[in-house]
Amino acid sequence: MKKITELTAELAAPAIAAAGCTLWDVEYVKEGGAWYLRVLLDKEGGVDILDCEAVSRQLSDLLDEADPIEGSYTLEVGSAGAERALKRPGDFARFLGSPVLVKLYRALDGQKEIPGILAAYDAETGAVSVEAGGAVRTFAKKDVALVRLRVEF
Repeated sequence: MKKITELTAELAAPAIAAAGCTLWDVEYVKEGGAWYLRVLLDKEGGVDILDCEAVSRQLSDLLDEADPIEGSYTLEVGSAGAERALKRPGDFARFLGSPVLVKLYRALDGQKEIPGILAAYDAETGAVSVEAGGAVRTFAKKDVALVRLRVEF
C-alpha cells in the first residue's frame, strides 16, 4: 500500500503540470490536533495564487474520488517559498552555492543556527557542509534538524 504522500503526488501530477508548476513536496502532518495534507509547488518565476487554486480544485476532486485518507483533514496547496526546506539529495545539488540556514538539534560552539553558503552535500551519509565566516563546517545528518534556503537582502 502506498503512503498518503506518494498517492497524493501521483494524483496531483497532471494538475501540477497543467498549471506549469513542479511538485516540491507533499506533507501529511498533525498540528494542533488537526491533520493537514500540504502540497508544495515550485515554478520558474514563482508560484501565484491562481496556480495554487487550479491545482487545489482538481486535486480536491481527485482525493474525494480516491478517498485515500480516513477521517478529516485540511488540504493546503501553496508555494514551497523562498526559504524552503531542503530535504532530498536533488534539492541540495540544485542549490549548491546558495545561502542557507542550518538548524542543529543541539548548540555547537554556542550556536544552534548557522547561516552560510551551501558548499557540499554527501548523499551517502547526509552530511552537509556550509561555508560560514571564511571556513567550511561539516555537520553530520544526525546533528541537523533542518536546512533551508535563506534570502539575503
